[in-house]
Amino acid sequence: TMGTTSFLTRAQGLLRIRNQLVRECLAEVLATFVMMVSRAHRGRGLSSCYPLVLSLPGPSTPSPSPYSIAGAHMNPAFSLAMCLIEQFPWWKFPIFVVVQILGSFISAGAVYILYYDAIWHHSNGTLTVSGPQETASIFATYPADFVSVANGFLDQVIGTGVLIVVVMGIMDPRNKPVPKGLEPVVVALLVLSIEVSMGANCGCPLNPARDIGPRLFTYLAGWGPEVFSRGNGWWWVPLVAPLLGAAVGTYLYQLFVAFHYPEEDSEVLAEQGSIVLVNTAIDADIVKSPKEMDAGETVPAEYPRPPSASSTVSPTVTVTALKES
Repeated sequence: TMGTTSFLTRAQGLLRIRNQLVRECLAEVLATFVMMVSRAHRGRGLSSCYPLVLSLPGPSTPSPSPYSIAGAHMNPAFSLAMCLIEQFPWWKFPIFVVVQILGSFISAGAVYILYYDAIWHHSNGTLTVSGPQETASIFATYPADFVSVANGFLDQVIGTGVLIVVVMGIMDPRNKPVPKGLEPVVVALLVLSIEVSMGANCGCPLNPARDIGPRLFTYLAGWGPEVFSRGNGWWWVPLVAPLLGAAVGTYLYQLFVAFHYPEEDSEVLAEQGSIVLVNTAIDADIVKSPKEMDAGETVPAEYPRPPSASSTVSPTVTVTALKES
């Protein structure tokens, strides 16, 4: 035991990463990988005896470990929503998108290895993208034969918009959120309900990384360029439409719910992690007194603060006597 502990201690000293961004990226890759390989789904081209994966669009609130480091978005659409409400820096957005796609790509490779014999048995030795023996839909989404690109695009805008609206309601501490720690369960049920109700048209991707990562893997693994041409060039729809849906869902929640909360102090909003679209960049060392709000002068934090609305000092109230009629 002592030898194992000593080995782990030395390994930690050699491998420990202190850069916050790198730690976030590693957690994001791992969280996306686990999300993708832990959701069993029957591929459209396979029989029920082959439960395959890569269908969970999942957005945000994942397992506690990666969440404590990076928030584990696992979905570029959710990352975009957080940028729009100023809860995530824009400069990190493209970085997170890349690592999310990387995690999805790796998970596709893991699934291919895991079900290698089943895939080749079903496909009769030929990896095809269309037809009764196709296996490409195990990894990426493709529209049904009767679905046009325009209809599929609208499908993804609406589906992702619903996803983001409900996730924001779950996250909002002033909207009676779910008990702490149960967010992943509620989000999983949300995703399941969206898949069941909206998955008939195109498999319900809702997540650009979830689709393009495995699609790139199938292109390189032998399915060929048809993974980009099937469905009248469908491949770009799961990339663009969920991002537009995320923006629509974000602003719909602000318009119908968040904008109408009573005004609160910005510091309180920041402490609660509110998703209301406000500027939370407050300097904790500087406050302003009421008289100096117009003058623009600052007062040190040690300066006595004016009494708040909850102070014991009773405010002056003008009372007007009512005349008897």
